[in-house]
Amino acid sequence: MSDDDRAPLFEHYRPLPRTFDEFFAADGSPRPEAEQLVALLNQLGPSEYATRQRIADSTFLRSGITFSVYSDQRGSERIFPFDLIPRVVPGNEWQRVSRGLEQRIRALNAFLTDVYSEQRILAEKVIPSELVLEAKGYLPKLRGIRPPGGVYVHIAGIDLIRGPDGRFLVLEDNARTPSGVSYVLENRMVMKKVLPRIFAESHVSGVEQYPIRLRKALASVGPAPDDEDGTVVLTPGPYNSAYFEHSFLARKMGVPLVEGSDLFVDDERVYAKTTLGRRRVDVIYRRLDDPFLDPDTFNPDSVLGVRGLVQAYAKGNVALANAIGNGVADDKAIYPFVPDMIKFYLSEEPLLDQVETYVCARESDLSYVLEHIDQLVIKAVNEAGGYGMLIGPQATRAQCEEFRRRILAQPRNYIAQPRIELSTCPTWVDGQIGPRRVDLRPYLVTGRDTWVLPGGLTRVALVEGSYVVNSSQGGGSKDTWVIEGDQHG
Repeated sequence: MSDDDRAPLFEHYRPLPRTFDEFFAADGSPRPEAEQLVALLNQLGPSEYATRQRIADSTFLRSGITFSVYSDQRGSERIFPFDLIPRVVPGNEWQRVSRGLEQRIRALNAFLTDVYSEQRILAEKVIPSELVLEAKGYLPKLRGIRPPGGVYVHIAGIDLIRGPDGRFLVLEDNARTPSGVSYVLENRMVMKKVLPRIFAESHVSGVEQYPIRLRKALASVGPAPDDEDGTVVLTPGPYNSAYFEHSFLARKMGVPLVEGSDLFVDDERVYAKTTLGRRRVDVIYRRLDDPFLDPDTFNPDSVLGVRGLVQAYAKGNVALANAIGNGVADDKAIYPFVPDMIKFYLSEEPLLDQVETYVCARESDLSYVLEHIDQLVIKAVNEAGGYGMLIGPQATRAQCEEFRRRILAQPRNYIAQPRIELSTCPTWVDGQIGPRRVDLRPYLVTGRDTWVLPGGLTRVALVEGSYVVNSSQGGGSKDTWVIEGDQHG
């Protein structure tokens, strides 16, 4: 074994300047919450670490933990890249973040309840009416329909980033069909297998209870009693990019995985076809977008949904998680107003800050964005996965001009934000460790109350210098360790 193989794993690691590193302070010393983990990983050395990483990769391969990229001509199925070096968050800091996330979901649920009923927030001009009523995700035909249990956002994924000062900021709300939680659970399972001693000595909060929490939350909002729970997971089918997750969660919750053709509506109630006859369904965790849910109400050409489903939902005979029409709550042009929602509905100050945002539908914001397009990050309000985005400081003049034309043609479809220097985390890439930018997607489950999964999915931009962490754009993931107790940080 060479000296390099025996060297401490982080011996040559250098954080990026003017950027918050999740492991190391600016002077190169480990942060208190990462100090023990750095020492344990250093004992492995590069050679042993590389062996453990190969074992982790082969475990993912054998387990078929994949996602699809529809635009990739080489074939759609990919193994989600996973980096063994976890991201660490001290327990007391996580408690503060968790409270802020719960507050945000309470406000978003109140907003959805309001805009599909009295619309007080619009009448009092807290949010411009046209921004809400013209949003692609707002469905006026759902106004007056209250979901069973009164919950709109049962499953949320709130994207967080850290700025250079180390504070967590909310970057984006995902209140429709947020994906990725299966990778959180699989990442944790692999970490326990591949680094058992390090994991055991690190006092990490568990994530394994997520499927149980989800099942209980869904049952709690269904029209049937909890002990007569008829829950199913509705998937578009095996060709969907997140099909692995759909089948994984159904299996872990112990409920049927169904496609639209497996369900039917009779007398405004939903049933599943089974070998023993029809079975009542009262809760549908649907991983199907609104337009495809019911050909009678939305897209008449949809073969993925269930005819008559919306009528059964309107009568209160079936709960849909998440509720129909939630897209208005995670429209990127509505995002800047969430702090105002918190004050309006909850009479509280926001516990989490968010990124300064320019709404191109507002004339003053539009002028500023057009003048500073090469300094800003431009986002299409209804795109996801890193698509429909321009990172001005890294874009060519031609790319900036193309986005300028797009914005002028449809100002309502775009927002802009300053480029934030995302925090970095040590990451193993091409046989060595370097700093790579990360974000964090915590998951919240709401039934009669709200529960926040400790940690969440840390996504990492594997390409050096990249700010785009999405898996569809070449990103990977890390396990997120919330360290129990207040002895750290």
